[in-house]
Amino acid sequence: MARKDAKLFVIAAPSGAGKTTIVKALVTRNPDLCFSISYTTRQKRRTEVDGVDYLFVDVEKFERLRDEGELLEFAEVFDNYYATSRSQVEKHLSKGQDVILEIDWQGARQVRESMPECVTIFILPPSLEELERRLRDRRTDSPEVIERRLRDALSDMAHWDEFHHVIINDKLEQAVADLENVLAGEGGASATANVALRRAVSRIIG
Repeated sequence: MARKDAKLFVIAAPSGAGKTTIVKALVTRNPDLCFSISYTTRQKRRTEVDGVDYLFVDVEKFERLRDEGELLEFAEVFDNYYATSRSQVEKHLSKGQDVILEIDWQGARQVRESMPECVTIFILPPSLEELERRLRDRRTDSPEVIERRLRDALSDMAHWDEFHHVIINDKLEQAVADLENVLAGEGGASATANVALRRAVSRIIG
């Protein structure tokens, strides 16, 4: 149901943590949520649909959108650009609809600067071993790309403390429930300041 106090929720994660799966499950269970579809310049995977998974554009159009101020945030990830449509987010919020952004930590930092009232959430895998297994089980990347994703994931995870909440994606159902609690304003257990959570994170990333 649309509400006047609409919020922008920004969700980020290292590659392989299961962010996309969690967000899709969340939106399926909560159809009133608006999922902001990101622009990207990368090639479309065979399972993806333009306008559903991403808005696929070439570099020239991406740069034009950036120069026109249409991008709320943008980042270069694995030699491709990703960005959020400012007009799309503002339109949904103005209608009283909560908006979900699924982006990386760099983009989340930019959104916080533009919209400091947003709520930020970082998704972590339950272990580094599980992260590597998930990346390999995708079977969409070469071994060299997987190694690069693992290195970058370790770097990305160092930024977890910049977020309001951290959710450890061990079991999908629990992770989605934890995320729903955050959206409902009841995410104390996943708050970054929570001592038990900080201990759990330190066990994962050291």
